Amino acid sequence: MDLLNTLVDKGLRREPPSREEALAVLATSDDDLLDVVAAAGKVRRHWFGRRVKLNYLVNLKSGLCPEDCSYCSQRLGSEAGILKYTWLKPEQATEAAAAGLAGGAKRVCLVASGRGPTDRDVDRVSETIRAIKGEHEDVEVCACLGLLSDGQAERLRQAGADAYNHNLNTSEATYGDITTTHTYADRVDTVQKAHAAGLSACSGLIAGMGEGDEDLVDVVFALRELDPDSVPVNFLIPVEGTPLAGEWHLTPQRCLRILAMVRFVCPDVEVRIAGGREVHLRTMQPLALHLANSIFLGDYLTTEGQAGKADLEMIADAGFEVEGADEVTLPEHRAAGGACGSHEGGGVCGSTPHVNEARTDLVAVRRRGAGTDLAPNA
Repeated sequence: MDLLNTLVDKGLRREPPSREEALAVLATSDDDLLDVVAAAGKVRRHWFGRRVKLNYLVNLKSGLCPEDCSYCSQRLGSEAGILKYTWLKPEQATEAAAAGLAGGAKRVCLVASGRGPTDRDVDRVSETIRAIKGEHEDVEVCACLGLLSDGQAERLRQAGADAYNHNLNTSEATYGDITTTHTYADRVDTVQKAHAAGLSACSGLIAGMGEGDEDLVDVVFALRELDPDSVPVNFLIPVEGTPLAGEWHLTPQRCLRILAMVRFVCPDVEVRIAGGREVHLRTMQPLALHLANSIFLGDYLTTEGQAGKADLEMIADAGFEVEGADEVTLPEHRAAGGACGSHEGGGVCGSTPHVNEARTDLVAVRRRGAGTDLAPNA
């Protein structure tokens, strides 16, 4: 297929596709799907080989968020039966992080619900970062605390944070349909603050919220313009008790097309399969490793993920290898200038509407790990 040959050539040169080419990837048929995966896989292997970076989430503060993000089980007014607890102590967070590191993770992502951190919250998280790095000197630490105020990114960097995550989630045109308590511009501003402070920027999207192909392409091109080092691709987990609980539009094929499009638009960036891979990719997860070079190990913030042992077996069985702590994630031209890696995440075809079977059996609220007395999944 001429389109795929063109996209591979561009990806190897770090040249972005046109919007029309990106849309064409999303519009390919199921008959062409393996060709699409193979083409994007060439770009992935060129920049990242067969390495898979493992990341581990620690939910520092769960639930009780004043924001109204429609996809989130921690949102204002959420009726989801999730775990709710206030800030973990540094020693609790360090213990939780240790489980993920023992499972092979090289990055720990410290997440807290809320609009954004107070200065006291930044002090609290800084203490936690220092505690984790005191026990695990080489670990990468990414903070995800919401919207940042002036000077907060610099303070997190001084405390030892390597990266900051703040996702754009969806296109600017549709953002107001998903969230009303803050703006798309607020999110862009926070990513820029992280960049300016010398943190490795991590920013991605959520697919499956009713958006069209144009929206997906818009947000991925906007991400490319922001130039994050890692782009997490989340697939909506429709948790009961949230406004988007009835959104079941994704299929494994659709998810693979989205990941391929992201890889072509962001060829030399760490593309991470984030929340929802077990729910929507299901048995096709190993194919997605040919497109993304990073995944989360174990559970997510409020829902359970695949068993950590199963993740490791999947990676090995698919012919990939877990990236070691001493390996640099990013290609040399990116790692040289970034904080991260320098010391070493609609329709079946096109935008045609498709209602998929609701697989509520695959959505399990997290009841273990951080905030509980039960062992974590790692």
